[in-house]
Amino acid sequence: MKHTDFQTEFALSAPVVAACVNTRRISALGLDLVDDTAEQTIAAVLAPGRRRVFFMNAHCCNIQHRNAEYDRAVARADLLLPDGIGVELAGKMRGEQLSSNLNGTDFVPRMLIRAAQMGKSVFLFGGKPGTAEAAARRLLIDTPGLRVAGTRDGYDGAANTEAAIAEINASGADIVLVALGVPTQELWLHRNADRLTASLTMGVGALFDFLAGNVARAPRLVRKARMEWGWRLAMEPRRMARRYLLGNLEFMARAAWRAVAIDKGAALQQRLLDLVVSCVALILLAPVLLLTMLAVRLDSRGPALFAQTRVGRDGRLFTLYKFRSMHIDAEDRRAALLSTSDREGICFKSRNDPRITRVGRFIRRFSIDELPQIINVFKGEMSIVGPRPALPSEVAAYPPRALGRLAVKPGITGVWQVSGRADIPFDRMIEMDIEYAGTRNLVMDILLILMTFRAVVSGRGAY
Repeated sequence: MKHTDFQTEFALSAPVVAACVNTRRISALGLDLVDDTAEQTIAAVLAPGRRRVFFMNAHCCNIQHRNAEYDRAVARADLLLPDGIGVELAGKMRGEQLSSNLNGTDFVPRMLIRAAQMGKSVFLFGGKPGTAEAAARRLLIDTPGLRVAGTRDGYDGAANTEAAIAEINASGADIVLVALGVPTQELWLHRNADRLTASLTMGVGALFDFLAGNVARAPRLVRKARMEWGWRLAMEPRRMARRYLLGNLEFMARAAWRAVAIDKGAALQQRLLDLVVSCVALILLAPVLLLTMLAVRLDSRGPALFAQTRVGRDGRLFTLYKFRSMHIDAEDRRAALLSTSDREGICFKSRNDPRITRVGRFIRRFSIDELPQIINVFKGEMSIVGPRPALPSEVAAYPPRALGRLAVKPGITGVWQVSGRADIPFDRMIEMDIEYAGTRNLVMDILLILMTFRAVVSGRGAY
């Protein structure tokens, strides 16, 4: 069906200016998945610029595991949207909680409502003969103002690639929805998306069949309860048994094995790095440690070392060691000074903290007060690189998302420390730590260690 047929039958538009929005991402299961609400994701998908978007469910990941070309196609996509309970459960195996399950049959119609408000047009490519046209009519009824630029079936209509590309481009569509099934639709876009003039291209699987009524859609109550897979299995037992039952089990088993292998490998590498660096540091820095202990004792009354309970990986408590930089009654005076904090959020920091001694200001300026934590690293309670260890009272006040920083061992240095330390707001520090916990590797840790020397010399945020 041509563009003019739809324009004659359904002619409405309501242009709205779109804001350019970035999405949060989560590195899960070897994929860079969008980790945001449906509203924010829609805003990002429809923002100015060209992008290719795929949905990833357990079935897709199973195919990706066996099909090298499909794997390359997925790697080239601009946005990967998590779709299905299999991906959600597999993420939880590694403590990665996705913000939303962006099911394509719900997400795309919502996206098209927004696209209609922005005056964008859509081309439907795929499905058996008549399906794209029926899906388009359904969308035009449900989505006031939507402009359908044209349709083309996925059988004879997909046989001639050059003709298909020419028709899609001639339609002037802003959005192209390709429903050729996984992995055919992703491979088609991988090979041809650069030749399409549309700013947004998406692989949408069986969406046209749902819209056209070829496949019954689960009731809203079933979808809200996240049991659509069970309902579809009951409706289509033969076709869906392998995909939704065996497929999910296969995917989650592989995801669990991969998580264990990656975690063991990463943990071993990090522990070796920690042991080597801590042993060398204790030997080379022994004169500095002894001189600092002497200076602290001579400057003020009390022990040279300060021991405090902190929260480690998975919420385990441990005793952290530092050179004492404050007077011995500092903890008793802390509550009275909370209102003077120079830092927003839960963590207390004050540039003019009256509890800090003269030597304390010097050793804080150059982070010498942190050196005894090398002992914590040697004992395995901390790592050289990681989020800063928090106080139990701070962790008790954390918002739920902030608990993600406890997924790895705390460290002496890390992304936050080399980026400005106390000058970084609490919320931004949390995002840095969570991102590090999800993407950490040996090379990143070595780079952060090297960057720490620059941060110490500059003294930015150290007080």
